[in-house]
Amino acid sequence: MPLILKSFGSLYFATLLMLLGSGLLSTYLALRLADTVDGLWVGALMAANYVGLVLGGKVGHRLIARVGHIRAYVACAGVVTAAVLGHGLSDWLPSWLVLRMLVGLGMMCQYMVIESWLNEQSDSSQRGQVFSGYMSAAYLGLILGQLVLVVHPGLGVELLMLVALCFSLCLVPVALTRRLHPAPLHPAPLDLRFFIERVPLSLTTILVSGLLIGSFYGLAPLYASRMALSTEQVGLFMGFSILAGLLVQWPLGWLSDRSDRVWLIRICAGLMALAALPLAIAPQVSLLLLFGMGFAFSSLMFSLYPLAVALANDHVEGERRVSLTATLLVTFGVGASLGPLLAGVLMRFYGAHMLYAFACACGLILVWRVRPDNVTHLHQVDDAPLHHIPTPDNMTGSPLIAALDPRVDEQVVQEQMLDVPPDGGATEPPVEQGVPR
Repeated sequence: MPLILKSFGSLYFATLLMLLGSGLLSTYLALRLADTVDGLWVGALMAANYVGLVLGGKVGHRLIARVGHIRAYVACAGVVTAAVLGHGLSDWLPSWLVLRMLVGLGMMCQYMVIESWLNEQSDSSQRGQVFSGYMSAAYLGLILGQLVLVVHPGLGVELLMLVALCFSLCLVPVALTRRLHPAPLHPAPLDLRFFIERVPLSLTTILVSGLLIGSFYGLAPLYASRMALSTEQVGLFMGFSILAGLLVQWPLGWLSDRSDRVWLIRICAGLMALAALPLAIAPQVSLLLLFGMGFAFSSLMFSLYPLAVALANDHVEGERRVSLTATLLVTFGVGASLGPLLAGVLMRFYGAHMLYAFACACGLILVWRVRPDNVTHLHQVDDAPLHHIPTPDNMTGSPLIAALDPRVDEQVVQEQMLDVPPDGGATEPPVEQGVPR
């Protein structure tokens, strides 16, 4: 692992800075608006961010193909930095929706550039460790973004400047790289109808997971604020909840490799609904109950996405897993775009505790829909269950992340993704080999 950190430390550091800024921005905006607008607007801002992430998957491929990886990364980092600062120039909320979408779109392109380098520079024996390091950097950045509020509880423009600073500094390790560009890319193929027929339970779980996680990142800070928590306590609550998602990944992987994944999804969904129930029925809760139930709820909520991904890979042939990854990300993005809006409407009319009532309903939907008797095993791959891979589940990545998954054959990735763009002619320019030593 020390060799992995030495080889990829700069890219991990860029990822950490990006997620630190992104996590802080989401919580900051929710708290900034907590006393002036209702949950619908806060949810709409998070929905706009996920819409941008989904659109960025298409835009990013075209941009990288036309101008190259470094130029695309620099351009998108500049746009994201400007969009972040734009929140401090105007209080007109419709303009914030556009800015949040630009942040999401630009960040997806940045993910694609970083993952391209990780894919290009890691061999098949390293992919699992490289993937784990990338996931850890993403989670650590999100946690640190929340803890900034503990150190600096004021909600002035200083925090926006700090977010912009993170997105500016994440340029440095990529812009100064001495590595050659990765190969040109084109978007992973989407075959939604095929996967709806082949892995409907996984897609259902991914969609519901998107509803949950999108509403959580967008509206949990608002909920905590309405529970009379101070800014420092909101930061601790969010950081504690995200930490739960990180800590659960490794024991979850151990269970996933040894148990029926359909049952695990159903059990996690049911327990998640039970953990959310005290927060859903009580208009006000004590600090101890909020942190305890919030930790339990988050650990279960963040389990659903990686379990669904593992279940889907068990029933899809290796040559289709790149397309599967793209389809799962789009499905998650659709759910994450709708979740904050639906939960925001409930919070607007019935109170802040409706966030966890919404989570209870989502959990019960999964208990109802995801049942072992709905799995035919007709298309299960020969070596299933495949090894469980802990996976970031907030769209911290692009379809290119499939190339780092040890379950995906490296040759298949190269054949499907490392190719000339289908629109003809747009190829990687043979320039920008980095600055000299």
